Amino acid sequence: MLPLEHLHLKHVLQTVGVLEAVILRSFGPEGGQVLFTRDTGQAMLSRSGTRILRALHLEHPLARMVVECVLKHSTVTGDGSKTFILLLASLLREIHTAASKEPHVSYSYNSLEAAEAATARHLADKLLAFALKELDDLIAMEVASHGCYISWEDFTVETHSPAHTNNHVQKLFASFFHMRLGYVHCAFISELTCELLNHWKCIGALPSFALQFLKDNFPALHTPVSGFPVTSSRLVEGQVIHRDFATPCPQTDHQPVKAVVFTGYLQPRLLNTGDVLEVGCGVTEERSIVHFSAWTERSLKCIIAHLQSLGISVLLSAVKQSAAVLALATQAEMCFVECVSEDELSLFAQLSGATPISDCWRIEPEHIAKLTFCRPILLGAHRYENMPVFSLIYKATHLPTKNYLGIIYTSNLQTLVTDAKPCSLIICGPGEGQTDQYACAFQDAISMLLTTWEPMPETGTTVAKRTVQSNKCTSSYTHNLTDSSTCTSSNLHSLHKCVLQPGCVIPAGGTFEFLLNHALLKLSHSCSASNDTNIGIPVSRLLASALLSVPKQIYSHSPGQFLQTRTRHNTTPIQSEVFRQDLGLESVSCKYQLLLAVLQCVTSLLRVDTVLHTHTALHTQSLADASWESTEDEAED
Repeated sequence: MLPLEHLHLKHVLQTVGVLEAVILRSFGPEGGQVLFTRDTGQAMLSRSGTRILRALHLEHPLARMVVECVLKHSTVTGDGSKTFILLLASLLREIHTAASKEPHVSYSYNSLEAAEAATARHLADKLLAFALKELDDLIAMEVASHGCYISWEDFTVETHSPAHTNNHVQKLFASFFHMRLGYVHCAFISELTCELLNHWKCIGALPSFALQFLKDNFPALHTPVSGFPVTSSRLVEGQVIHRDFATPCPQTDHQPVKAVVFTGYLQPRLLNTGDVLEVGCGVTEERSIVHFSAWTERSLKCIIAHLQSLGISVLLSAVKQSAAVLALATQAEMCFVECVSEDELSLFAQLSGATPISDCWRIEPEHIAKLTFCRPILLGAHRYENMPVFSLIYKATHLPTKNYLGIIYTSNLQTLVTDAKPCSLIICGPGEGQTDQYACAFQDAISMLLTTWEPMPETGTTVAKRTVQSNKCTSSYTHNLTDSSTCTSSNLHSLHKCVLQPGCVIPAGGTFEFLLNHALLKLSHSCSASNDTNIGIPVSRLLASALLSVPKQIYSHSPGQFLQTRTRHNTTPIQSEVFRQDLGLESVSCKYQLLLAVLQCVTSLLRVDTVLHTHTALHTQSLADASWESTEDEAED
């Protein structure tokens, strides 16, 4: 019989506490780098929460479950992996403390542990229900009203101009990269990210279109270069295709270039997959291999001549072509690039408007891309692994009036700007590991900004409640049945503005947690007299206490500053001077989604009461077969 492990609330808390101890080493502005060494001797130095969690060799299924939840959340929002673990551990401690103070519930259970587990599950369900019903309005009224809104025009200003030192987007990026990569290069990387977005902002009418385009195509839009300092990172015009020229590249800097993307083979093949070659004395001259080779050679010459007649000088191929194709292309002074990745061909097709084709005899105008130039570019002092020194770079002369990955719809085609400046990002780093970390940070920053620009999702209950509020001009923050308070017209306007308008940011340094903590405590006081619950403590107070764990860790080096900052946020509203301080900014929408993800993870963890240990995950099928055979033998006996 396979071993069983009965889990208690303290076991869950211990497991999450171990992950918290690892994360706290790099949390906050004063956090340091975490050094990992592998069995091969390779070392990794990082501040990224996702990278640290991925590097851990976790055996306990609960720990793997927590890390999976963190990675899913980080993939969507690009941020919050370390805060996720910190909030999760703090919430579990608050739930454990509250469950231990409810002795009357143990009368219905066989043991105190079972009673505490049931109470903890009930609290977790109440917390999640409260967050889904009330948290969005609470954040809109009490938190987002103290923030500001970033705009797409922030990318058009010169970051070095003294008149634009309060660029909110650059402050948002600087705070993000400071936590992810450290203080040294955060300003440079944030400026480079703003410059990248400025080049691509004309992709769509709304910011979310361009950001989604960059997020989906980032693997094809960046080139990692190891062996150089990060300050050597830059933008280059056009798209860099990470393949070398199979044929010499002609000089085309001062004339337009026509290119075609082929998905198949140009030279007809003697045998295809599944064909059978029959060799015998009865083979006639028309069916001989020699005759077929001569025919393919003549056919290939006709193909090259047809491409020349169309003015095509650059050919991109998804497969490796034969030596005869390359030889004839060289004679015709055509540039050939083989084995181009699917991501790069997809990006090329979207930017140029050209449709890939497999039959060269059916080339139409929509299959031909018109490029401004085509030339090799030297990246690095030596050849990369699986990447040549020279790469193809081009710039499209126009943008196609068609959907980008299904994001831009027909009604928005008129809003496309045709003077966009497509560019590629060259990311440099001292080593391969550091370069990869910088690339991941760039991609996560784009995901974070995309989440910031998305409005907080509204449920049917929220929309209906807001409609009632608009008619009656009242606002009710309730936990089950609580007192309601009159809402002023200005507060109602702030609610609509903060919830429906995307791009809300707030000063970093625990401002979000302080404000929401204060709002939740006021709410708990208003609902403390309610008798519609079996739990002695309102769940809003549990969430308020757990939120303080984030600023406590931020100001762990100075407890006095933590108390001063909390008092200032609770007694006086945030003034505009806060945004002129060097505190950085963080996204309200990302914080909101982080809280929901943490509460959902808490609910899932507390529903697990038993762990079934198998011998190895690699032999699951064999174990199942063995167990089935054993069951059959016992039945026969």
